[in-house]
Amino acid sequence: MIDINTVARIRAAADIVQVVGEFVSLRKSGANFKGLCPFHDEKTPSFMVSPAKQICKCFSCGKGGDTVKFLMEHEQLSYVEALRWLARKYGIAVEERELSDEEKAAQSAREAMFVVNDWARDFFVQSLRESAEGAAIGMTYFRQRGLRDDIIKRFQLGYSPSSRTALSQAATDKGFQRKYLIDTGLSIEGHDGKLIDRYYGRVIFPVFTVSGRVVAFGGRTLLSKEEQKAKSIGKYINSPESDIYHKKDELYGLFQAKQAIAKYNKVFLVEGYLDVISMFQAGVENVVASSGTSLTSRQVRLIHRFTENVTLLYDGDAAGLHAALRGVNMLLSEGLNIRVLTLPEGEDPDTFAQGRSPEALRQYIDANETDFITFKASLLLEEATNDPIRRASAIKDIVESIAVIPDEVLRQEYVRDLSRRMKVDETTLINEINIFRKRVRDGEIATDAETSTSQTSGPNQPITQTQTHTAETKMLPASQKRLAESERNLIEKVIRYGGMPMLIRQEEVERRWKTGTREETDNGPADEKDNTEETMPRPRRLLAEEGSPMVAPYILSELSTDGLEFSLPLYNEILKMAVQKVEEFMANVPPPGEFFNTMDYFIQQPDECISSMAVALEGETIELSTNQAREYIPEEQRLYNTVPRAIHELKYALVLAEKESLLEHIQNNAATCTDEEMRQMMAHISELHETERLLAKALGGRVLAK
Repeated sequence: MIDINTVARIRAAADIVQVVGEFVSLRKSGANFKGLCPFHDEKTPSFMVSPAKQICKCFSCGKGGDTVKFLMEHEQLSYVEALRWLARKYGIAVEERELSDEEKAAQSAREAMFVVNDWARDFFVQSLRESAEGAAIGMTYFRQRGLRDDIIKRFQLGYSPSSRTALSQAATDKGFQRKYLIDTGLSIEGHDGKLIDRYYGRVIFPVFTVSGRVVAFGGRTLLSKEEQKAKSIGKYINSPESDIYHKKDELYGLFQAKQAIAKYNKVFLVEGYLDVISMFQAGVENVVASSGTSLTSRQVRLIHRFTENVTLLYDGDAAGLHAALRGVNMLLSEGLNIRVLTLPEGEDPDTFAQGRSPEALRQYIDANETDFITFKASLLLEEATNDPIRRASAIKDIVESIAVIPDEVLRQEYVRDLSRRMKVDETTLINEINIFRKRVRDGEIATDAETSTSQTSGPNQPITQTQTHTAETKMLPASQKRLAESERNLIEKVIRYGGMPMLIRQEEVERRWKTGTREETDNGPADEKDNTEETMPRPRRLLAEEGSPMVAPYILSELSTDGLEFSLPLYNEILKMAVQKVEEFMANVPPPGEFFNTMDYFIQQPDECISSMAVALEGETIELSTNQAREYIPEEQRLYNTVPRAIHELKYALVLAEKESLLEHIQNNAATCTDEEMRQMMAHISELHETERLLAKALGGRVLAK
């Protein structure tokens, strides 16, 4: 385990903008930063990062947190693993005791698969560099492909020995379980039950997540085409789908390219491993590949998190040209700006990049990349020649590409361009677009974007207790809805103000607020300023009245006295956590004016439900006019009123809900109830009426005198 002091150093060093910027392209937006949410599909940025508060939050799906919480959610890391990730990034030494065999066995299967992949990556790299076979076969192949040593190291390329059991045996000797060797696809179980290496005799291309974790491998055979055909083996073998690897979700080279993509605000999209590596070596580092598969909607959304500008770079043959066409509509529907670069016939990005200097490569790109209409029109119309039917079909194909663009202004610009190029009336084109979009809306046809998964929650993203509670609240009867809202209101006060005093020296606070006296500093009283709204400061410290109860303990005491608790176990857990931390803090006799910050405490919780609630509350702001701001007193200075009132509102809601439930019971069971049972229920209703009256009276004014 990591000691608490090291945890504090890690959290203090971590910068939320830098951490989130590893995975999302951020742009300045006032005092904050904004980008596309990495947790759900969106085309308009709603994911905000606050450097001042050191938190992030999506104002669409609600997910966010501090640096640790973000990494846990995005990378599916445990709390400790997220801390280790930050420690590595900021160069903080973490001393941990060696895990026992039992603790290793208790680690999640997901983490175990990552550990196995990390070990296998090192095994392949070592085999390439240190074994005679690796140097003679694997390294020779990479040299023939023109790769430099620094590039081989940067992409951590490797070699799997030709022995069919070399890796499996070494992994077993190392203590790795065969289950994880099979689940990751590193080994295959033979008919006799023995493990066989999947990649034996192949050069290895590790596939990394955005954060740099090894999620899969690609292995290329070095046999000739004739030998491949004779042995019925494929040129490439890739890792199978697993709990940690979904091919449709990954882009090869993104880990190495993300900084260059952000720098140039542009990405080149190619097909294969060596296309990426050769382009990268030639100086075009903002390049990724769809790993030999057709581009998927998930990969498109992953690109969109880093840039809106994409250049498709495919082979110059017919297959490459039509591969570029297949990806256009999907990219356009995501709101991306698409350009296409076709290479001379017989060239692919790998060979083309190797044959030119970085300067020549850049010049060729700048001179030859075109917008998607120019590309699509030239390609389709060239195939149509003088056939009017095929020409009309080609124009309709281009119109459908324009129709999926979400931005109306951009669609209109493309319509004008197409009209001018094809000499077709704009009205005709617009009518075709409207027909196509209506058919999409009516469900007659589906676009690439619409056939993909667009849900916020998936099988690996369970709906939280608070999300369920909030969603169900909207469908509850009035009394139950009021009860749910009252509970939520009170637990929000626990999170916001749990460690603050109920009573403060209100006169002193208001005097300093209204006279514009600047707050005291550690060096003594500050100078006076003019009493204007620009210079009117807020007091830095809240001075507690002697014997003032703290908010969280006060709430627990009030509820316990009446034998009450929250209906959600999570809420009860939050209250108990707050009380415990406040009591621990106060036991150390803090200086006057220093109180426990429950908001920060809950934001940093590894429990997603708790930290998400805290982040949502932290992100809330109150917009005030100038006159309102002059008179406004922050709630932390009015807790002696608002907290007891929230408790009374909860009790009032409980009484109403119980009375409604009892009346419903009487109505449904009047025919079967005995006279005695009816008498007892009516007496209880009378008691509830009286309690309701007293609580309503208490809610009419201040309920805790100073």
